[in-house]
Amino acid sequence: MSGNEIRENLRASLRLYGVTDRSWLRGETLVQQVEKALQGGVTFLQLREKQLQEEEFLEEALKIRELCSRYHVPFVIDDNVKVALRSGADGVHLGQADMGIQEARRILGEDKIIGLSARTVGQAVQAEKDGADYLGAGAVFGTSTKSDAITLPKGILKEICRSVSIPVVAIGGINSSNLLELRGTGISGAAVVSAIFAAEDIAAAARRLNVLAGQVTGL
Repeated sequence: MSGNEIRENLRASLRLYGVTDRSWLRGETLVQQVEKALQGGVTFLQLREKQLQEEEFLEEALKIRELCSRYHVPFVIDDNVKVALRSGADGVHLGQADMGIQEARRILGEDKIIGLSARTVGQAVQAEKDGADYLGAGAVFGTSTKSDAITLPKGILKEICRSVSIPVVAIGGINSSNLLELRGTGISGAAVVSAIFAAEDIAAAARRLNVLAGQVTGL
């Protein structure tokens, strides 16, 4: 798919948004685990690497970009616009403290996906004005992958979804036991970390979560 086709189909692609974490490799490579997740039903993938040096990050990104391309799944890089550009990723996901959306757009071009984390209606509205393609909102439940995450009330999540026309993905502590609690919020997808990558059977976990995400989003 071209960049424009990916952006046109973005809302549906966000249904089950996998976020990588190398904490649970258990003797496998991250690429092997990502392929299992894609086989199971992850529809969008973010490569998150907080510890790797940039060249190692780039090397991993190139491998996973090729893999996601084979499965026709959009692929974005967490935070690092330079790695997103150099790897040919489909885009980048930014935090509030990262590079601004407009600067990232200038570097990456009009056909790339830019997502932004937002915790308030004000942040969400501003992100849409600045040209974000989608938002990540959370943490909707307690999470072990971000020690500083503060839980986002479901009412605020609903308000964020109502306040913007771009898709919103919920993130933070989501698993197969609580995902259905997000019905009626207006989200277009669920971003999942440990419920996929810490699972003993990654493909089966992704398959189950894909079904539940479909029930929540209607997509």
